[in-house]
Amino acid sequence: MMFFPSFLDGLARTVSMKKGKNTSSTEDDIGREVAETLAKDAKKNDLMLSSSATFKSNKSNNFASICSKRGQKGINQDCTIVWEEFGCQEDMIFCGIFDGLGPWGHIIAKRVKQSNSNTEPNRSTGNHQFDIWKQSCLKTYADIDQELKHHPGIDSFHSGTTALTIIKQGEHLVIANVGDSRAVLATVSDDGNLIPFQLTIDYKPNIPEEAERIRQSQGRVSCLRDEPGVYRVWMPKGDAPGLAVSRAIGDHCVKEFGLISVPDVTQRNITNKDQFVILATDGVWDVISNEEAVEIVCSTDDREKSAKRLVQCAMRAWRSKKRGIAMDDISAICLFFHPKLFQEVNPFKASK
Repeated sequence: MMFFPSFLDGLARTVSMKKGKNTSSTEDDIGREVAETLAKDAKKNDLMLSSSATFKSNKSNNFASICSKRGQKGINQDCTIVWEEFGCQEDMIFCGIFDGLGPWGHIIAKRVKQSNSNTEPNRSTGNHQFDIWKQSCLKTYADIDQELKHHPGIDSFHSGTTALTIIKQGEHLVIANVGDSRAVLATVSDDGNLIPFQLTIDYKPNIPEEAERIRQSQGRVSCLRDEPGVYRVWMPKGDAPGLAVSRAIGDHCVKEFGLISVPDVTQRNITNKDQFVILATDGVWDVISNEEAVEIVCSTDDREKSAKRLVQCAMRAWRSKKRGIAMDDISAICLFFHPKLFQEVNPFKASK
């Protein structure tokens, strides 16, 4: 495992901030060492997963299913992670999914994944807790973006990654998102149907606010002739880099032209009607709707196979809906909140 950079070191520093401590360089180094030790112990005790697998907690109702499949464009640039008892807190779980962009994308995605999982949680409650997480995410996404920019061994000028993370502490979710990976919550409606609720925004260049920021920064937003409807970010002159996202970590060639690494950080309190959340890269969402994804996961008898089945359905959808187009990498995490579905739900009646 590569050494951990600054993303979750920054989150670890929020603990010191919350306690009113100074964050000197010495304390930052100690926080980094503690976080690295926690991560190593978690992997040793099978509390951290970073590849296709399943996890069932012995101390909570959390159950996670993970699957990632390489597409037809070369090396798999998607990375996933699930960490139960995050930061030695029994009621906390961390999930992250990262989609690398460009020739160094797989390396940057892996590095940012490791950075995201290197932290100590805070123990505040209510809005104060969320404010701490939000400010920490904003700062540390910026920190890791700058670290990559100046890293002598990683070329992040024309490469980067998306980053979607969820921290579940008890019945509280904190979601941070940069890019076009998506988190979808499956919840029970008043009439007993299982319905999707999208927790994140797909940060594409054609979103009016995103396009306006890019154009005001002298960047360009346009589609290729053979890809109508797929908007990309370009430098003022030339044909680079052609990013299909408006926010990313890395890709510094267009950072001065409107691309940003600022995460959208939101929260949600889980109720007994909220059943599970799906985190997936755009390889899933390009061919599978929110409603279809919820129905696929819900109708999978064996929860251990839920992420794998969703990925397999996406692969079949690519072959039927995007013939002649190289299939993207496809990855998904399914995090279940309860031992079984809400009793009033018909598992084969997910609303369409």
